Amino acid sequence: MHIIPGNQTCPPGSTIIINEKRRSNGLGTAGFVLAVIGLFVSWIPVLGWVVWALGLIFSFFGIFKSPRGLAVAGFIISVIDLLVLLALFVLIGGAAVISSGMM
Repeated sequence: MHIIPGNQTCPPGSTIIINEKRRSNGLGTAGFVLAVIGLFVSWIPVLGWVVWALGLIFSFFGIFKSPRGLAVAGFIISVIDLLVLLALFVLIGGAAVISSGMM
């Protein structure tokens, strides 16, 4: 006689299949996907900023759930994307100053 979880018994020779529920982190996965998309569309003025902000927010809240691998990756990619956005602002601002003849 075999003992299975929950003190239940089964006859000898029977097969026991135990399916464990896989844990997932929907916020972390969504944040990762949006962060990657935001990295590629960050040069589009409004769309890139919205996608970046959503990726950062979802990844941040996904860090507090388990498993957190994709959430951490999405958060890091969002921070890199923020640096890309800031560099674009500096380049555009510098080009505007140079073209207006203020220097």
